[in-house]
Amino acid sequence: MGVSSLRGKRCFLTGAASGIGRATAVLAGREGARLFVTDRDAEGLAETVALLRERGADVAAHRALDVSSYDAVAAFARDVHAEHGSMDVVMNIAGISVWGTVETLTHDQWRRVVDVNLMGPIHVIECLVPAMIEAGRGGHLVNVSSAAGLFGLPWHAAYSASKFGLRGVSEVLRFDLERHGIGVSLVCPGAVRTGLVETLEIAGVDAKSRAVARLRRRFVAHAKTPEQAAEAILRGVREGRYMVYTSLDVRLGHWLASRAPLPYELAMRALNRGFVAATRG
Repeated sequence: MGVSSLRGKRCFLTGAASGIGRATAVLAGREGARLFVTDRDAEGLAETVALLRERGADVAAHRALDVSSYDAVAAFARDVHAEHGSMDVVMNIAGISVWGTVETLTHDQWRRVVDVNLMGPIHVIECLVPAMIEAGRGGHLVNVSSAAGLFGLPWHAAYSASKFGLRGVSEVLRFDLERHGIGVSLVCPGAVRTGLVETLEIAGVDAKSRAVARLRRRFVAHAKTPEQAAEAILRGVREGRYMVYTSLDVRLGHWLASRAPLPYELAMRALNRGFVAATRG
């Protein structure tokens, strides 16, 4: 159950100001989608809209907003529906990342990660998917989770809370929406070279330290580009694929977590020890 072509399809994307969101918007625009894009970064969003229009893409509407605000998402959805009707494809791509141990993460950090990464997509789903159901044309929903939504990466408790949560929402909607002809894709990227690499917040660790710089270098060394991630996402939409990986290592890690518990546990423990050593070095 996929959307074989985006040409002429109304496509709503969050996180469009940079990274995977911008790359996906550009690729969808190239394929002829009518784009409805948003991001909390007003300047970055304006740059994306200008880039899209320079390349001939149809940007039907855009608005800077924070997806963690239900009222902001609902207001944009009302305006979009009133002028353009229901969407055909909805993509929840926006997200933030904060790492840290239980003793270093603050309550505000826990809350912000969950509000943006989990409640943000829920707000979008609440405000846009019922209209898709009512329209009766089918469509597709994309939720971008993470490798951290599949297995227990070190210091990712807050981030994984949000990404495992989004995975659970997607798993239910995968079957709930099937009778309406709406497919669901759960995207689980591994390392991707986006702006989050430079702005990553690690609670209790100096972001300018040599240890963090080493972690960034290791991350970037095997990271995919946003364009590669975007291609995987749109391929998943076209093929109606539920689980979408952007790299082989994540696929392998998921297989280990579900099929080979002992090697998985040994790998996670080793990774945890290595991560602690790297951040203290």
